[in-house]
Amino acid sequence: MGTIKKDILIGVLVALFATFGGIFLYLEYFSRYEFNETLQFIKKRNLFGKVLSLAAVSNLFVFFVFIKKKQDNRAKGVLLATILIALTTLVLKII
Repeated sequence: MGTIKKDILIGVLVALFATFGGIFLYLEYFSRYEFNETLQFIKKRNLFGKVLSLAAVSNLFVFFVFIKKKQDNRAKGVLLATILIALTTLVLKII
């Protein structure tokens, strides 16, 4: 029972890392502006939810890697983290 919870936690942490990695890649390499300028632009326009949604796409890759390796509990953790990110995006959109 302990290993199931551990695997789910690992999946959640990997998904969060992938999401923040996706945010970093977007801000650093795909934005026309410098890193700090892009952060200011996102803050000024209240685009946190949209950027977070875009960055969560990287979880799809992680999810399928875990499925391919037959690590279903870790894939469940990725799914759980993605749902939490979606709920966070919804809250940010409402605010």
